[in-house]
Amino acid sequence: MSRLTGIGVSAGVAAGPVARLASPPELPPDTGAEPDPDAATARAREALEAVAADLDARAAKASGPAADVLLAQSMMPRDPALADQVGKAIAGGRSLPHAVHEAFGVFRAALEAAGGYLAERAADLDDLCSRTIAELLGLPMPGLPDPGHPYVLLARDLAPADTATLDPKQVLAIVTEQGGPTSHTAILAKSLGIAAIVACAAARELADDVEVLVDGRAGTVDDEPDPGEAKRAVLVEQERAQAVAASSGPGRTADGTPVKLLVNLGSSAELAVASEVDSEGVGLLRTEFLYLSRTTAPSVAEQAESYGAVFAAFAGRKVVVRTLDAGADKPLEFVDHGEEPNPALGVRGWRLARRTPDMLADQLAAIAEARSRHDADVWVMAPMISTPAEAATFAEQAHALGLPVAGTMVEVPAAAIRARQVLAGCDFASIGTNDLGQYTLAADRMAGELADLLDPWQPALLELVRTTAQAGRELGKPVGVCGEAASDPLLAPVLVGLGVTSLSMAPGALPEVRAALAARTDADCARLADVALAASDAAEARAAVAAE
Repeated sequence: MSRLTGIGVSAGVAAGPVARLASPPELPPDTGAEPDPDAATARAREALEAVAADLDARAAKASGPAADVLLAQSMMPRDPALADQVGKAIAGGRSLPHAVHEAFGVFRAALEAAGGYLAERAADLDDLCSRTIAELLGLPMPGLPDPGHPYVLLARDLAPADTATLDPKQVLAIVTEQGGPTSHTAILAKSLGIAAIVACAAARELADDVEVLVDGRAGTVDDEPDPGEAKRAVLVEQERAQAVAASSGPGRTADGTPVKLLVNLGSSAELAVASEVDSEGVGLLRTEFLYLSRTTAPSVAEQAESYGAVFAAFAGRKVVVRTLDAGADKPLEFVDHGEEPNPALGVRGWRLARRTPDMLADQLAAIAEARSRHDADVWVMAPMISTPAEAATFAEQAHALGLPVAGTMVEVPAAAIRARQVLAGCDFASIGTNDLGQYTLAADRMAGELADLLDPWQPALLELVRTTAQAGRELGKPVGVCGEAASDPLLAPVLVGLGVTSLSMAPGALPEVRAALAARTDADCARLADVALAASDAAEARAAVAAE
């Protein structure tokens, strides 16, 4: 038996034979200039629309994060600039398939150069390019394997179109050679409850049908394990999962110190399931779903109705609404985002209000109107806050419009470093560890070879969490975490030990986190936090805490 290692991004243990995702159709040789460039360009537009329509259809069958990701992805092939780029390549003498490949390549290079959120979307362009070329050639995309029995899915990387359609009864676990802890594979696998490991480069050596044991919590893949040991590992995991599922009630440490356990909510499609989960409310209500795929901004009435549905479902519970986080990888058709040399560090989130102040004012008014009609405990926060002045300005505006609790996301290192001053001007903070990690470590969230830097166990990131939480404790203001880090049951006690007062996560992760906190005293949490901070890197921090 040999052991391969990667980054575990979705907990669980599974054993089974490997089945590899087939490669897409190959790009044919370039046959040169098209005899009718206009007709070729028209064919390209039709193929791009067919790909977008297929993604729309997949999104209609999906729900939750999967539907959101697919809808966002369907916007890419519909970008007029992409079709224009194909036309330029055809006019330059390229054959149609090569013109499409070249056009996607131009966009991919631009996104990679931009870094951050935009670079995260670059990998998706490879899949969209392959689908468009397959459409032009009349060839099917290979899709997921179907060996006729449950299997462990192995892939170089997984596109949202494939991940969103996984059947957990057939796909026992996912192992990818590339990707990072905040990739679409990680997010969707967690939402589906499938054990997953990314950035496992050595997985390329695994052959089809070989038996493996995957531990999504430890980030390990055992090649040809002892059958008896594999069976025992799976049974232990099943027993652990049953015990965790039986846990209920508010989040607390073993000493009874309360730690609010909340859910992240990204679309109305997730509402029915999320509201039934044993949680204390919503720690992150993303509002982008109301704005994307539209040609005009939603009216105050439309927004109020949508927010009201969430507030009604979580009556009597806390709901933290994040105002629009658009720009960068989430451009709006009805907003002139202008030309930016580095959009990931440009006008996005709260900064968009500099250009479109009325849009933020309308959103806050809609939230306030919906709040007045329901008895949910409504809080509101702004994304991409960098300075104390920005935090105070947002809080003043929200208070003036009838929203009594207004806070800030802490995603920018500057906001964490100056947390005491930032929190002095608002009511609470919520740490977005995904963005805070990538900005702190200067690492693209989709760069597989940098996945170790994006690990939420990085001591530098944890130090900023402690700085922010300590400021909140001194000022008597709550500080939560709503990034992917909150869903890690091993890391949760560490975050509490650092001073965090609430954790918001995917609904499926909540039972494990609740059980993990209940097993640790306050002193345990503080000690584990010190252990993690004393480590030299993320791997050492994780291993040291796991050994305690």
